[in-house]
Amino acid sequence: MPYTDLRDYIEALRQRGLLRIVDEPVCKDTELVPLVRLQFRGLPEEARRAFWFRSVTDPRGRRYPGSVVLGTLGSSRAIYGAALGTDAGGIAARWAAVEGNHLAPIEVGSAPVKETVIRAPALGEGVDLFPHLISTPGFDPAPFITAGVWATRDPETGAYNLGIYRGMIKAPDRVGCATDVSTQHLAIQWEKARRLGRHLEVAVFIGGPPTLLFAAASKVPYGVDEYGIAGALNGAPIETVPAETVDVQVPAAAEIVIEGRIRTDFLEPEAPFGEASGYLGPRKMEKVLEVTAITHRANPVYQGIISEFPPSESTVIRKAAFDAIYLNHLKRACNIPSVSKVACHEMASCNMMFVIQLDRPELGQPWQALRAAAAFDPSLGKIFVAVDSDVDPDSMDAVLWALSYSMQPHRDTEVIRGKVPRLDPSIAPSDDARQFAYPDGAGASSILINACREHPYLPVSLPREDFMAAALERWRALGLPPLDLRAPWHGYPLDGWTAENAAEAELAVTGRYFETGEKLAGRRRGLDDD
Repeated sequence: MPYTDLRDYIEALRQRGLLRIVDEPVCKDTELVPLVRLQFRGLPEEARRAFWFRSVTDPRGRRYPGSVVLGTLGSSRAIYGAALGTDAGGIAARWAAVEGNHLAPIEVGSAPVKETVIRAPALGEGVDLFPHLISTPGFDPAPFITAGVWATRDPETGAYNLGIYRGMIKAPDRVGCATDVSTQHLAIQWEKARRLGRHLEVAVFIGGPPTLLFAAASKVPYGVDEYGIAGALNGAPIETVPAETVDVQVPAAAEIVIEGRIRTDFLEPEAPFGEASGYLGPRKMEKVLEVTAITHRANPVYQGIISEFPPSESTVIRKAAFDAIYLNHLKRACNIPSVSKVACHEMASCNMMFVIQLDRPELGQPWQALRAAAAFDPSLGKIFVAVDSDVDPDSMDAVLWALSYSMQPHRDTEVIRGKVPRLDPSIAPSDDARQFAYPDGAGASSILINACREHPYLPVSLPREDFMAAALERWRALGLPPLDLRAPWHGYPLDGWTAENAAEAELAVTGRYFETGEKLAGRRRGLDDD
């Protein structure tokens, strides 16, 4: 059943046992994020939960109306699945069903988000009305909007873009806007507006059906309307209404909308702030939103997101989307039918490492897939690895096995230069703005690694499946501890295994190995023989 708003979704999380409710007072600037962050450092994914804080304060003693939710989007794959109305196992199918089936938004006449309307110049407390969070207490210079979706339109075509960009709270009527790299879609629209001598109108909304944030976080081609993707993921079109002061449609059931214009005639220092790399990003010159209006529901539910050091909500969200999007890109758009799975990795922030699984690829297809994946987005991917179908691309143990024994660095690697740097402190010192530029004229780079076996191999050296299955039954009968078997848990033949090899192995397990010894004795060769 589609979700109508954030509150509807919170109730679904509660019913599924995926929500922790905290009614004790919690300080938004010093306690709230650290409390939720602990589960990403100390609990297995399946034990992580969303949190609903219903008594929120700040260091000044202020008590905010409404509440705060954190971890509701990607604390685990189970939570991500719940946001799609499915479970963890149904995520890929739900994303696959979106292809070619977008549901355009529907404009409606009334909206809960219009319960309170505040316009400039009478903004009062302005954006400080709401409990924006300090994500990394002790290091962040201000609270930031972290789960805000920035809705903008192409100044030339009117096409929508929904994107998640952090917003530094600077004044009641001023919010920083960090787009990081020039290929971000909002940055493209901002540059178009600047060339036209206009400011870029924007509406930042917080809350609403959760698929809005999933669509905004996905990597889709420029010009694709994320409202349509969100509707398809949700199973019903998103209901929208016009903003008050800008020409932008906003979700009718959002909790908060901050409207205004992103100035195109100046930039302003912004950050530091924690990045997906696991390090703080440096202060840099960034865009500025000037607020012209605020609308919100009574007692709004403020939504934040856990990002920065991986794993995090951001990495769970990116992985679910990127795995599906890259698979579709390679298999369909690039016509590589042997591609069977793509996996990005959370400790690489789901931005820097992609593993591509291929099932019996034709000659050249591993390299085709590697180059096409590297070309998908100029700022994504430092390491691309191609592996065979028996190598689980989600398992770093399996990937390391393939890297160690299915490739040679001098023969099976290729470096691509000219990638766009993406908040990478390995490019330049953390206080150096060259992180966002081309310091050596060559840009960032990617390494492509073909770890597919391209000549015959002998079997995987574990006991054959029938023997391991029998051992598993014996294990259980003996009352030994439960097993969490990792693939591969049994051996299997590969192309280098002959019928004679198989026959000799069968003789061995039936006690007839002397027959093999006698046969081999008949094949002796003297050391002096030619």
